Amino acid sequence: MYSLFLKEIRSFLNSVLGYVVILVFLVVIGLFLWVFPTEFNLLDFGYANVDGLFIIAPFVFLFLVPAITMKSFAEEQKTGTIELLLTRPLSDLQIILAKYFAAFALVVFSLLPTIIYYFSISYLGLPQGNIDSGGFWGSFIGLLFLGATFVSIGIYTSSLSDNQVISFILAILLSAFLYMGFEFIYLLELFGDIDLFIKSLGINAHYSSISRGVIDTRDVVYYLSVIGLFLFLTVFNLARRKW
Repeated sequence: MYSLFLKEIRSFLNSVLGYVVILVFLVVIGLFLWVFPTEFNLLDFGYANVDGLFIIAPFVFLFLVPAITMKSFAEEQKTGTIELLLTRPLSDLQIILAKYFAAFALVVFSLLPTIIYYFSISYLGLPQGNIDSGGFWGSFIGLLFLGATFVSIGIYTSSLSDNQVISFILAILLSAFLYMGFEFIYLLELFGDIDLFIKSLGINAHYSSISRGVIDTRDVVYYLSVIGLFLFLTVFNLARRKW
């Protein structure tokens, strides 16, 4: 399992696309936070916080994570190496977990450079260090959970098709629906007493909760449940090939 994990990491980093995806993520975030004259510009905002990072990053993740995961199983199916992979002395779950953790490691690798924004704003604050550390680290942990959830969705959609583009688009649509779809349904106020429950089914509700700096067990359980669900669906999808 560990060797497959390393193989997936090397496969991504040995391609130009891998570095382009990570670079695009960092450049887009950097431009919105430091260059573009928007409400997210840290220098123009006037307050020592980096809330803009945690507002923009999820939407960038909607494209970054599917770009990382789209080849996980789609390429294996297209080249026929999926059959060879399934003959390894590994269970389907171990194969999926190796690919999942490799993709998640790359998401973490992409996100780590953004920590420098915390220290930059802390230094620029008046007085120095005048920044909501709890809010930042809570939001950062929330972003890690969000990335982990999107990775599980991307791994699943990659197992559905041998076409990377289709896997990419499906991952974006499914991730976007889980992140924002239930929020839109809630705003329509169609279901009365259960509107709040419908809202709680969406990722954004739990991401916003963690972003307040309090790690609630309910939010952690939600994220782990969604991740587990999509990994289970991926296991089921691979198992069908043996029927």
